[in-house]
Amino acid sequence: MKSWVESANLPNCDFPLENLPYGVFRHQDQTRIGLAIGDQVLDLRSCVQSGLLGALPPDTTAACSRDSLNALMSLGPAVWSPLRHEVTTLLASEIADPQIQVQVKRCLIPMREVEMQLPAVIGDYTDFYASIHHATRVGKLFRPDNPLLPNYKYVPIGYHGRASSIVISGTEIHRPSGQTKPASSPEPIFGPSRSMDYELEVGVFVGWGNTLGRPIPIGEAEQHIFGLCLVNDWSARDIQSWEYQPLGPFLAKSFATTTSPWVVTLEALAPYRVPAAGRSKEDPAPLAYLSNVMPSAGLDVTLEVFVQSDQMRQRGFGPVQLSRGNLRDLYWSIAQLLTHHASNGCNLRPGDLFATGTISGPDQGSEGCLLEMKHRSEPVTLPTGETRAFLEDGDEVILRGYCQRPGLPRIGFGDCVGRILPG
Repeated sequence: MKSWVESANLPNCDFPLENLPYGVFRHQDQTRIGLAIGDQVLDLRSCVQSGLLGALPPDTTAACSRDSLNALMSLGPAVWSPLRHEVTTLLASEIADPQIQVQVKRCLIPMREVEMQLPAVIGDYTDFYASIHHATRVGKLFRPDNPLLPNYKYVPIGYHGRASSIVISGTEIHRPSGQTKPASSPEPIFGPSRSMDYELEVGVFVGWGNTLGRPIPIGEAEQHIFGLCLVNDWSARDIQSWEYQPLGPFLAKSFATTTSPWVVTLEALAPYRVPAAGRSKEDPAPLAYLSNVMPSAGLDVTLEVFVQSDQMRQRGFGPVQLSRGNLRDLYWSIAQLLTHHASNGCNLRPGDLFATGTISGPDQGSEGCLLEMKHRSEPVTLPTGETRAFLEDGDEVILRGYCQRPGLPRIGFGDCVGRILPG
């Protein structure tokens, strides 16, 4: 489809008419919900006030007028789809009335003029461990002969993260301090982490939730998913290795988690559905509550990591790509993650966020974090000649995600960016 917003029709545009991801932005001291279209943001509150969404029910237009996505998330797919259809009609070049175009133009704001906010009030955050390639590589560092623990192929592993320290893309990240136990020291010490790492992940925002005590069947799981974003779950590996036994991650991860500002809907991603990653004949079948998975439970989303050091900026080098993976390689699908999360009756709420865990592929060059790259024969080397085992102060990490295939529109997520500052 073509839009009369010309920037949406440019090659390799992340936000064509077929995407229309949701976000929350601040402009002229007001916080509002917007949709990305080309290099513009469509202000939904202004659309409501102009009568452009008058065909929609009052609860929909009221939710579009809020300053977070939680109310809209709570209304479910029966509301999300008609809203998407109405906005598509307003922006499509072959459909829109010229007089309506004039009204819609008044509701468009250039992206460069807005300050993006977190898309929702995030009440709870859960991080999973759903990439078997990541789990295997990391496991080999500690258990070379038995990298995967016995439960991995039976149960989606996760832990409860910290919602208060989730920040929007562009927020600078202070190097955390904590207890570490160097091999040369008889006792732990306290100080700034020396092993800062990124984690390339995809986040999933819960739409309408479930009541306490009522699980979500696997066949209904995707009806509860509002959309996807990119997540960098920063990790202090030296703090993590000392504290994680016996209860798992804590201060090594709770200091910051970065999300991209735009939430891409499952409707936008529909053309890029693929079968879930295959399991070997030796692998156990998922238990019954996780096994009724739709044939196209996977998503073909390319995921890339770039880094730029202070020296690179000073010498005029742009960010360099460190890795490229794909969401389709997950061992557990996003539907399985959500169903498992609610399987004990845990109540998920609109705006809750869960992430996949580090996403990695089977090949060298598809690692989702620096820790995994320790298996490489050569160190990570930057264009300036610098090498990286872990992140240094001044390093900026950029995560990118997109779907692209001949004959289909590019569906982009926008960048997820964070720069490391001294502790």
